[in-house]
Amino acid sequence: MNESGFAQRLEREGLVIVDDERFGLMAEEQALLSANLGDGKAKNISLAPGAHVRGARAGAAQEPLLEALLVRYAAWARDLVVRLAPAYAGSLETGRTSFRPRAIDDAPISPRKDDRRLHVDAFASQPTGGRRILRVFCNINPAGEDRIWRVGEPFEDHARRWASKARLPLPGHAALLQAVGITRRRRTPYDALMLQLHDRAKLDPAYQADAPRREIRFPPGCVWIVFTDSTAHAAIAGRYALEQTFYLQLSAMAAPEVSPVRILERLTGKKLVPA
Repeated sequence: MNESGFAQRLEREGLVIVDDERFGLMAEEQALLSANLGDGKAKNISLAPGAHVRGARAGAAQEPLLEALLVRYAAWARDLVVRLAPAYAGSLETGRTSFRPRAIDDAPISPRKDDRRLHVDAFASQPTGGRRILRVFCNINPAGEDRIWRVGEPFEDHARRWASKARLPLPGHAALLQAVGITRRRRTPYDALMLQLHDRAKLDPAYQADAPRREIRFPPGCVWIVFTDSTAHAAIAGRYALEQTFYLQLSAMAAPEVSPVRILERLTGKKLVPA
């Protein structure tokens, strides 16, 4: 598949398993494959650009090694995306890197944070303003266990379920959220609608029971790239995975018409992000 073809496929299908690409742990990094490495509070161990590792057990002797692993994975994931979709290179913003040592079936903090429920991604404190959420996953399980997802209906079908019930924010609400520090940047009407799609899907028992879905198994070593803002997904089994989040400007897309913001604008008949 040529480079343009990969971007088209990824944008239209939402999730692509990348064959013949592997991220290998170094010998000394094998010691990090312990469920006890996390602090028991955060879902994942994570590293934001320019920050320090969060979510690891306080005083862990492995923290420098863990930070080096996350930095190395972030660079590898970016190189992979840019090689497969070179047009993304200038518009790809690196977000948080995470290590997920806990079993997915561990008790979630709340239904809204339960990633075993079908949902599309939207971040309450990190509005995207219409940028895409692109994530690169790798199953590094040492015991031969698959990571198992359920993937739901196409985004437009998913959005139609909730768009008529969603409400745009009142004037001044987004500015207030930013002023008091709840959001890191101004929340657009698009971000407000996406949060409602996320919450309504996760909190609707009938949808969770009956919505269309298919199961995908990612064996150890498998790498997959997914637009999690347009792919309804639920992680239902597995432990030990690496994940890298990127944000992509719509202007870099090969098919911007399939982006969530363009679909929601068409469904609502409203402009949802600033020009």
